[in-house]
Amino acid sequence: MLDRSSWVGAELSGANLSGAQLGDANFSGAFFGPANFSGAWLVGANFSGVNLVEANLAAWCCTASRAARSTGTCGSPIRGPLNRGEGTMNETTKVFGEHDEKTLEQFHDVASRSVRAALMADGHFGYVMPIGGVAAYRNQVSPIGVGVDIACGNAAIRTDLMYEDVLDHLPVYADEIAGTIAFGPGQTNPSEDAPKDDPLFEDGAWTVVPRSHRGNLIGKARAQLGTTGGGNHYVDVFADEEDRIWVGVHFGSRGLGFKLAHSFVALAQGLEWDDRPDMNSEVLLDLDTPLGADYWTAMSLAGQYAYAGREWVARKVVEILGGTEQELVHNHHNFAWKEVHFAEELVVVRKGATPAEPGQKGFVGGSMGDDSVILRGAFTGAFRHPEQEASLYSTVHGAGRVMGRIEAKGKWKKGRLVRPGKIDHEMMDEWMDGKGVELRGGDLDEAPQAYRRLDDVLAAQGDTVEILHTLRPLIVCMAPSRTSRPAQEEGQ
Repeated sequence: MLDRSSWVGAELSGANLSGAQLGDANFSGAFFGPANFSGAWLVGANFSGVNLVEANLAAWCCTASRAARSTGTCGSPIRGPLNRGEGTMNETTKVFGEHDEKTLEQFHDVASRSVRAALMADGHFGYVMPIGGVAAYRNQVSPIGVGVDIACGNAAIRTDLMYEDVLDHLPVYADEIAGTIAFGPGQTNPSEDAPKDDPLFEDGAWTVVPRSHRGNLIGKARAQLGTTGGGNHYVDVFADEEDRIWVGVHFGSRGLGFKLAHSFVALAQGLEWDDRPDMNSEVLLDLDTPLGADYWTAMSLAGQYAYAGREWVARKVVEILGGTEQELVHNHHNFAWKEVHFAEELVVVRKGATPAEPGQKGFVGGSMGDDSVILRGAFTGAFRHPEQEASLYSTVHGAGRVMGRIEAKGKWKKGRLVRPGKIDHEMMDEWMDGKGVELRGGDLDEAPQAYRRLDDVLAAQGDTVEILHTLRPLIVCMAPSRTSRPAQEEGQ
């Protein structure tokens, strides 16, 4: 039993530590060469600066998380916080990129209540928790952290089509997509094959909704499944670096998630199901309580709903294009997961952040006139990157706003411009025309000028992710504009 022992700077090349109890031992600076650690217990051991080349690390018996692998033999993951002397492993927060003071203050407020927290490079101010924020809790979940659009996320399908197959028909396809898929708040799915009978509507999870409200909520959810909503939600058609055609969509659980989020926050604040809660006041729900358990069930149901909706829309657009599905990349970025990090199970809330375990693929969209990407969590050789661990294996979900909606589009009243914003239609059209994008819908607050550049935020994430494909936009469909050009010109 070598628990908590010190092996600082030791020369242990060829040592046989098979089955040894080495929890919390300090091996800082030691050299192991081909040492055998097969079956050793190493929870909490400090390996700062250790050379483990050719060491046999097979089947380390740790209950901690985040598999790290050596260049030697690894029959199963090493789990546990290996302190490599870079500081990150002992810190509880990590910020990628540059952010305004208001966003950073909000992030550090969240961090003060969580075990660990990270802010992605596309972050900006939000309700309670910044968009782009990641926070880990012990057996608690933040419904406001998950957000009011529970399970908002991205899905992308690679088709068997090539750019030359669609080039001459882009305006026609754009019109058909905009006419088939319902865009905008409160819309319902008009398609004859709308997924109104999806098996999720028979799920027992609906019982967490009070009986007096259940029927109406299920009816609304049926009608809206396969619609995209408004704001920054979209349906895009892309071509990648090999001219292969992709379809990408971004939206969440629609009115279902919105209602569930508000109602559970209301209940946590001592209000009734239909009361209006204070969404600027944090609530943390213990998962061992009935309310916390019910929220987790409701959130998971909204996750199923969002997955079903995005896949239906993406596949409907592939059908419109006349293609077939070759690959699906799909992920939530507003959700909570039970994961093991730094030797303990935690509840990880990602609010506008994409899960990015090594090898895990994600679709990340830029603004309406910018490229998007298919990426994956990076493989970094012998050990997992400390910044990947500090990010709680997360990355950006988009480019990230640099302007608020009013700041971008100005103030409008009944279709008339009352106070100009920083972006007008001429600016937006010039950008989109320069990119050759067929745009249907989209408003000034979603113009490319209102966002960071995706390349910049990805660069700020460092080598924690790898870009697999770069997708250039051909068609962008969004909710109809609420700021008309004639009204704007008249208002000026």
